[in-house]
Amino acid sequence: MVSETAEFKSIGANEESAEAFGSRVRSAVIWRSGSQILAQIITWASTLLVIRLLDPADYGLFAMTQVVLSFLAFLNGWGFASALVQSDSVDPFRIRQAFGLLLLLNALLAAIQFFGAPFAAAYYGQPIVADLLRVQALLFLATPFIALPEVMLGRALDFRRQAIVNLLAAFAGAGTALGCALAGYGVWTLVYAPIAMFWTRAIGLTLVARLLVWPSFNFKGCGQIVGFGSAVLFSQLFWLVQSQSDIFIAGARFDAHALGLYAEALFLAQIFMAKFVPPLNEVAFPAYARIKKDAAAVRWSFLKTVRVLMLVAAPFYCGLAVVAAPMIETLFGAKWLGMAPYIQLISLALILMTVQILFAPVTNALGKPSISMFTAMSGAVLFPVSFLVGAEWGLIGMAWAWLVAAPLLLIVTARLSAPLIVISLWDVARAMLPGLAPALVMAIGVGFAGQALESLGLAAPVQLALLAGLGVALYGALLWLLEREALSEVIRLVLRRRAPAAETPNQDAI
Repeated sequence: MVSETAEFKSIGANEESAEAFGSRVRSAVIWRSGSQILAQIITWASTLLVIRLLDPADYGLFAMTQVVLSFLAFLNGWGFASALVQSDSVDPFRIRQAFGLLLLLNALLAAIQFFGAPFAAAYYGQPIVADLLRVQALLFLATPFIALPEVMLGRALDFRRQAIVNLLAAFAGAGTALGCALAGYGVWTLVYAPIAMFWTRAIGLTLVARLLVWPSFNFKGCGQIVGFGSAVLFSQLFWLVQSQSDIFIAGARFDAHALGLYAEALFLAQIFMAKFVPPLNEVAFPAYARIKKDAAAVRWSFLKTVRVLMLVAAPFYCGLAVVAAPMIETLFGAKWLGMAPYIQLISLALILMTVQILFAPVTNALGKPSISMFTAMSGAVLFPVSFLVGAEWGLIGMAWAWLVAAPLLLIVTARLSAPLIVISLWDVARAMLPGLAPALVMAIGVGFAGQALESLGLAAPVQLALLAGLGVALYGALLWLLEREALSEVIRLVLRRRAPAAETPNQDAI
């Protein structure tokens, strides 16, 4: 989500008008975000049924495989395809070169995972992990047929056709998961469902983008692709060290059942950051790339994105922290209540992480992927060290580690990125405040109400409904009383109304 851009000057090689470009960005956001919401509704409906049929140990075993899969996936060449978005122009030969790189890399990764699976199983002391990893190697073979059409459609800000394919993939994955769970496939349910989703997306995106091209293995002159892609690749490597180090550390120290509780708490807490922010960043990257020569517009758009996103993210995370226990018991059952303390701590840390990941699309679009690489490198040091220290106090100590590492990483990222975007740490803080301050007050009120309801012995679903209603009402009232301007900004964005003249991107004050 870049901005309302109605005020932008002519942008792009074809001198597209600012108003037309702004309309295309809004349409892209609506299609990408809307399809993501629908896809998640489909997925969650299936997940709520599947999670009741499976055991926490199944999710623990699956989490072990995801560490290996994620560490190999950073080499899948997606960054090489992304270089096509940042480029001012693209010719058919460069597309074929990118496709060739994707095919070679992913075939190699599939082979490495297949033959290296026994080593991972030996590390965890779980023989079944080897079998799971061998089957999951099929995911790499689908990647080239997803990455290339996705980035080319994204370059054109065409997210409508992507949305249709993504919804079909969501149905395929949800149907596979539910069918396998009912058939008693156990942990294999969690393996087959992503494979069904990946291959549905691979076939669908290739068809709708009409990009079934012959690959070229002549890599002469592809320095820009390799250079940009390599910087993105290393950023992804460091990000994976950061994001997977807790499971890697915990997997060798705690049993599968306990790890399953932590892993699912992490998944639930990260839903907003992992499922809804990346689609917005997918739109933001090509949109920022189109306006990269207008520094004022980039700055204005970035701060507006932070401000608007925090109006949604902050109440989500704060609300999740205070209703964790009744929500888990209502949706997943009493056997999952051990997740609650982890969710409460991680949710608060993710408020800051949500802002932190908004910087990468801007710095990458401005041609400085090295900044993202250095911030990711910082995260790859801060988080593992925090997890190693926290693990001495068990999994709850690792959850507390999130609250230590997240604010430090946001500060480092903002300091490195600020000169390029022409902002300060104070600008970022001011952009966060309209959503964060009312959300924290709301959380305190709902927390006290939750304690009162619990003392009355009300059923978990009743508690959840009452607390959720109170949270929505309280947050809305606080926005109306304290942040009416921010609320009006969201309304203008939804209704596609033009912003007042004082809010144009050329203004220094935000």
